[in-house]
Amino acid sequence: MRIILIGQAPFGAKSLEALLDAGERVVAAYAPPAKPGAKPDPLKSAALERGVPVVEPKTFRNDQVYREFVDFRPDLVVLAFVTSIIPPRYFNAASQGAICYHPSLLPRHRGASAINWAVIMGDARTGLSIFWPDDGIDTGPILLQKEVPIGPDDTTGAVYFDRLFPLGIEAIVESARLVREGKAPKIRQDDAGATYEPPCDDRVAGVNWEKNGREIYNLVRGCDPQPGAYAGFRGEMVRFYGARFAEASGGAAPGTVSGLDSAGVRIAVSGGELRVSKVRTSAGKVDAAQWAEAAGLKPGDRFTAFGK
Repeated sequence: MRIILIGQAPFGAKSLEALLDAGERVVAAYAPPAKPGAKPDPLKSAALERGVPVVEPKTFRNDQVYREFVDFRPDLVVLAFVTSIIPPRYFNAASQGAICYHPSLLPRHRGASAINWAVIMGDARTGLSIFWPDDGIDTGPILLQKEVPIGPDDTTGAVYFDRLFPLGIEAIVESARLVREGKAPKIRQDDAGATYEPPCDDRVAGVNWEKNGREIYNLVRGCDPQPGAYAGFRGEMVRFYGARFAEASGGAAPGTVSGLDSAGVRIAVSGGELRVSKVRTSAGKVDAAQWAEAAGLKPGDRFTAFGK
């Protein structure tokens, strides 16, 4: 079976290597075009090391790019971490179609920031889906799914790197085998259970101190490591990382610094206290205690909504 892999970053590279190690035939790897002065994408490096032809199209909407794609005579297209818009004709050019990795239990959390939103919304479980892409956004039939737990203190980074990354590589290899053996199902998604959230960026990462403390904590860990949930202090944007939440009643007004020690900064929130161990400002990412000392932060000071 002739496979074309489209992807990027370490996930794309590891997917390529795992497919080759499993005995699959990858005839081309499509990686993002290199930026001037930047290191090559890990997928490109892995492909060249393993003798797989690399293509770096600026766009997939070019007819010449499509004709060259067809010339590879693919049986299966594997999408492993793709952010470009790929027209469906590329999927149809392969005799067996295309399969795509998505880090949620579709149809829940369609969209580009599925893991972030699972954590932000306080989900106790998530997983991955390998599905057959169509002309919608994460709407195609499911080939297989695998579930993982989300612990009450897990960050988006922990869920992805510790669970969904390695499990996703295994799922891609398993899915390719099922396609090759003619055993790959196509299970229609139940749109009644579908959710679609926007990208998790600074438009949604600002802390609203009027919300419940648990909700604020979920936002902080859901934005860790990117983009970093943020608040304001003396006009500066401060992003929070390595947080923990402790339930408590009463206390200072939400957003008030309730304590400082070597472990970090403690901030009062509704129903408890948020402890932050690291922060990031325009000067970079440092231990929260180190930043607090340099900024002159003291108990009783207040964080605000940034820009207000």
